[in-house]
Amino acid sequence: MKSIRNAGIVGVGSYVPPRVLTNQEMESIVDTSDEWIVTRTGIRERHIAGPDEASSDLGLEAARRALADAGVDPGEVDLVVTATISGDMIFPATASIIQHRIGASRAAAFDIGAGCTGFIYALTTGAQFVASGMYETVLVVGADTLSKLLNWKDRTTCVLFGDGAGAAVLKPVPEGYGVLGSVLGSDGSGTDLLKVEAGISRRPASHETVDSCLHTIRMAGSEVFKFATRVMGEAALGVLDKCGLRAEDVSLFIPHQANTRIIDSAARRLGLAPEKVFINIENYGNTSAASIPLALDEAVQGGKVHPGDLLVLVGFGAGLTWGACAVRWGNGSDD
Repeated sequence: MKSIRNAGIVGVGSYVPPRVLTNQEMESIVDTSDEWIVTRTGIRERHIAGPDEASSDLGLEAARRALADAGVDPGEVDLVVTATISGDMIFPATASIIQHRIGASRAAAFDIGAGCTGFIYALTTGAQFVASGMYETVLVVGADTLSKLLNWKDRTTCVLFGDGAGAAVLKPVPEGYGVLGSVLGSDGSGTDLLKVEAGISRRPASHETVDSCLHTIRMAGSEVFKFATRVMGEAALGVLDKCGLRAEDVSLFIPHQANTRIIDSAARRLGLAPEKVFINIENYGNTSAASIPLALDEAVQGGKVHPGDLLVLVGFGAGLTWGACAVRWGNGSDD
C-alpha cells in the first residue's frame, strides 16, 4: 500500500428536478401557511421529482456535471460512492446504477446510508480510498428523493423536504490541500426520532403497514431540533480542533440545509459572520444527502469559493448521525 496522501475535490456538480412546489401550493395540500413555514424553517419552495424520476436519475445528472467540471472521463473513475436513504430499490445499490449509466465501466460502487449526514460519510470514505493510494479517482454522489417517502397529510414533515442531488470528484492533491480531516458520529439511542419504520426486515410490507403510513417519514421534530442545534456546532469545532485550526480560519461554512434556525445556532457557536455562512434552503428545502453537495456546487459556481479557502462542511441526520469535514480548496497551483 502506498503512503498516505491528500485527497481533494477537483470537480462538483448538482441537479434538481424542474418541478417546483411553493409554500403557497403547500397551503392547498395541508393545513399550513407560507408565514408558518418560512418563520420556522426558512423554506419558501422545494423541487419535487416526477413520478418516473428516481434518485439515480438525479444522481446521474449531478455526477455527469461533476465529471465535466473536473475534466475527468467516466472511464477514469475507480469508485462510485453514493449517499442515499431513498435509493431506487432496496438492492442493488443506487451507486451501481449510476456507475453503469455514466459509463464508469471499471469502477467499484456501493451506497452509504447515514441519513442527511450521508454525504459527509461518503466524502470521508472516498477520501480514504484516494489517501491510501488504492484509487486515483473517486466519484462521491449524494442523491435523495424524500418526496417519495412523505406522508402528504403530515404537515410536520411534508413541508420540509425536497429532492435533489450533488456530486464531487476526488483526486490526489498536494499536501495542505483537500480533505484535511473529518469527524463522524452516531447515537443509536435516537433511532426512533427520525425514521421510516416499515418495508424491510423488522416490519415487512403488509396491508397493515401501508394503512398505518409506516412507509413514510416520521420525525420527533422538537427532539431532532434540540439534537441538531447542539451537534452542528460541536462537530464543526471538533474537526477544526482535529486539524489544528480555529473558527477564525474558516472562509466558508457549508452546513446541512435543514432549518435556518439550526444553521444560525451553529454559526453563532463558531462566531461566524453571516457572509461566511452559505444558506440556500429557501429554494430547495431539506434535500437530505444532496443538501451539502448541492450547496457546495452553488457556492463554487456563485464565486463564493476561492483557491486556498478553508471550507467546513457539517451535517446531521437519522441514526442519529453527525459529521464534519474541513477542506482546503484548490491544489496549490491556482493560488
